[in-house]
Amino acid sequence: MKNQNIKILHLDSNHPLLWEQLEQAGFQNEADFTSSKAEIEDKIQNYHGIVIRSRFKIDKAFIDKAANLKFIARVGAGLESIDCEYAETKQIQLIAAPEGNRNAVGEHALGMLLSLMNKLNRADKLVREGKWIREGNRGYELDGKTVGIIGYGNMGKSLAKKLKGFDVTVLCYDLQNDVADENARQVSLTELKQKSDVLSLHIPWTPETDKLLNADFINQFAKPFWFINTSRGKNVVTDDLVEALQSGKILGAGLDVLEYEKLSFENLFIDNEKPRAFEYLLQAENVLLTPHIAGWTFESHEKLAQTIVDKIIMLFE
Repeated sequence: MKNQNIKILHLDSNHPLLWEQLEQAGFQNEADFTSSKAEIEDKIQNYHGIVIRSRFKIDKAFIDKAANLKFIARVGAGLESIDCEYAETKQIQLIAAPEGNRNAVGEHALGMLLSLMNKLNRADKLVREGKWIREGNRGYELDGKTVGIIGYGNMGKSLAKKLKGFDVTVLCYDLQNDVADENARQVSLTELKQKSDVLSLHIPWTPETDKLLNADFINQFAKPFWFINTSRGKNVVTDDLVEALQSGKILGAGLDVLEYEKLSFENLFIDNEKPRAFEYLLQAENVLLTPHIAGWTFESHEKLAQTIVDKIIMLFE
C-alpha cells in the first residue's frame, strides 16, 4: 500500500479523524504522549514524521537526532516552538494549520470586543450580586469606530470579515505588501495608530514581534483604544498594558493569551507569588481574560485535524 513505509509519531492527542484518515491512507501511526523529550530523542530516528501541538520545543538538538524526518506537523496556527530555519536546512517540511481555527479566533475576538464595549461581564457580575446598576453599565457602540488589525493573515482576515456586519472602518497593517481585501484597507503602522479606536493583534511570536505592545507603542496611538489579543502573550509587555489601563489610554483589554504562559500553552507560568500586573488584570472590571481558547472550539478541533491530514497526504502524493 502507498505510504506504508512512512512512520508517523503522534506526540499529542488530537481529533481521532487525524489518526484514522492517516491510517486509511496507508501511513503507520504510533503514539507517545508521556515520554520525556530525551526519551523521544532516543527513538526519533525511527520516524519519518511528527504530529505535535505544543508539548515541547523542537530544537536543533532534537532535529539532529531525527535523521529520517521528512515533516513536522503542528496542529495549530504558529510554528514558534520549532526551529524552522534549521529544520528547513535539513529539508524537513513544516506543516501548520492556521486555516483550521481562523473562524474560531475571529469569532472569539469579536465576542471579546463586544463584551468589553458593552460591559457585559461587569453587568452580569453586578446583577448576580443583587446590584441593578444601569447608568454605571452604559456601554459604547461599535458603529462609527475604526478597528485596526495588526497581522492580516488567516486570523486577521477572519475578524475583518465578521466586522462587515457593522458600520465600522477596518484598517490592517502587515509586513507583507498587498494583503488587503474587500474587508480591510492596508495602511502604514503610523496611520493605523492615528485612526484606530480598537486594536486587535493577529501576529505570531517572533523576535520582531516580541514585546511589540509596550509603553512607547501604546502612547503612539492618537486616541484611547480598546485592545484585543488572541495572538501570543509575549507580544505584550503586561506591566505597560496595565499602566495604560490605569491611565485610560487603553479603555479595556480582552486577553486570550498572557505573557506568563508556558510555551506549551497548557499552563500559566505562575508561581505562588503572582506578578503585580497580573493581580491587577485579575481584579480589573474592564479586562476580559480567557485561557488561550480563541481557536479551541469543537469545530476547530476537527478542522485543525482535517487540515493537517490533507497537507500530510498531499506531501506524499
